[in-house]
Amino acid sequence: MSAANDILSNHQHIVSELTLIPATGGVFEVVVDDATIFSKKSLGRHANPNEVLDLFAEMVGADVNRHGN
Repeated sequence: MSAANDILSNHQHIVSELTLIPATGGVFEVVVDDATIFSKKSLGRHANPNEVLDLFAEMVGADVNRHGN
């Protein structure tokens, strides 16, 4: 939930939809416009603090300011 909160807190002005899909077995994947930007299963580890937010920011582009900036 932290990754979703981070994305919405910083990029709510550009996010039109965010879906959380519960799963079992420790699956945690973040997909933006059909591209997987983080996969716990593929990497074999949890995301580091702010890692998903930084990957999201890279995906949307450096020219997109975070909310409130």
